[in-house]
Amino acid sequence: MRYADAGVDIRQEERAVKALASVIKHVRKGVGEPVLTNHYASAITLSPLCDLLITITTDGVGSKIMVAEKLGKFDTIGIDCVAMNVNDLIAVGSQPVAMVDYIAIEKPDERIMQEIAKGLERGCEIANITLVGGETATLPDMIRGFDLAGTAIGFVEKDRLITGKDIQPGDAIFGIPSSGVHSNGLTLVRKVLEKAGIDYSEEFEKGVSYGEEILKPTRIYVEVLRVLEEFEVRGMAHITGGGLLNLLRLKKMKYVIDNPLKPQKIFRVIQELGNVEEDEMYRTFNMGMGFALVMSEEEAKRLEKSGIVEGRIVGRVEDGEGVYVGDLRIDS
Repeated sequence: MRYADAGVDIRQEERAVKALASVIKHVRKGVGEPVLTNHYASAITLSPLCDLLITITTDGVGSKIMVAEKLGKFDTIGIDCVAMNVNDLIAVGSQPVAMVDYIAIEKPDERIMQEIAKGLERGCEIANITLVGGETATLPDMIRGFDLAGTAIGFVEKDRLITGKDIQPGDAIFGIPSSGVHSNGLTLVRKVLEKAGIDYSEEFEKGVSYGEEILKPTRIYVEVLRVLEEFEVRGMAHITGGGLLNLLRLKKMKYVIDNPLKPQKIFRVIQELGNVEEDEMYRTFNMGMGFALVMSEEEAKRLEKSGIVEGRIVGRVEDGEGVYVGDLRIDS
């Protein structure tokens, strides 16, 4: 089974986004003028005389919500909502500070809203941000269940904005583990389990059901902010939808993962149940690595020894283009 077979065609989605972006041309000048777009987060100026930039990003939880609905467990998806936004802000070197949420719901339910709020509160606590507001829309003619998304802002000094432009051949790729599936590829996960006749309540491993494993919250990579204070980092990738293809958001180079982090058991179970090819797994899921730093080999080795962040060197940057896991090219 492929992600497209489950109903999500990443390449078709890319073409649709390009079609949308091709029409939007207006750019504000002066205060609020953009200095970075089409990256994990965008950045705008406060004023021509100020070196501080405001960063902004938006994302949602996606069909992970459908797993939560099946289990009737809603107290962690708010963490996912915070994580998906905050991690994108961190990926350009910015400090997250605030967020707003948007909940579109079929029918207001006090219990569900309170459970969602628990996750949002916990996520904000981990990320050290404030949820400063939001919007709830009751849309019975449009929504079945509910959807949860958010928008987050941060700040960064202009000369500390990290885009990947300084990446060069010989740089090392430092991988930081994920907590599991996170909030991407859930459509494929759901379809595989459905086709295999597996219920979310069934035991995945001792004391943990399939549903509980899948609902493990997306990791919030706040420790990377400390790394940025003490190490020179040239590029960062939040491994979300598209898997390791997210490295292509950085400088056009060849990214080789020749010593990948070990994927959690859930990934191999899904691969086996759905007969999913290896390259499709790495194009769809984080496969155990939720965040990657690109830095000089010397800095990466120093980071390995520092103990500041969990992880290790997983690969390297070379002349050329593409993303490889060993000899397997996954972007072709």
